[in-house]
Amino acid sequence: QVQLVESGGGLVQVGGSLRLSCAVSGSIFSINTMWWYRQAPGKQRELVAFVTTGGSTTYTDSVKGRFTVSRDNAKNTVYLQMNSLKPEDTAVYYCYAQVKSTSDNFYRNYWGQGTQVTVSS
Repeated sequence: QVQLVESGGGLVQVGGSLRLSCAVSGSIFSINTMWWYRQAPGKQRELVAFVTTGGSTTYTDSVKGRFTVSRDNAKNTVYLQMNSLKPEDTAVYYCYAQVKSTSDNFYRNYWGQGTQVTVSS
């Protein structure tokens, strides 16, 4: 059983920083690309950033220059460093990963449970 568990969310003032973590656990054979999504109240879930196995990163325009996605393959963990936070960054943040378990011959897609980030003005 593969699980993704996020941590690091919370309440922060405008201009502050938070670091989110998402640890993948279970009988893991390999992890492909890892993503961060977010969903604000009344809005659709949107892609924030992703990082490939090779470390290449991509960001949505609204977070470029403020957020940094990274991964530690030895720890099966993806991070999202969020700086210069704005009220519009308030959302539930979800990690998403393609994981091949030791019992599978293909990659499955998994979501974490989400962590709340609230930026107050």
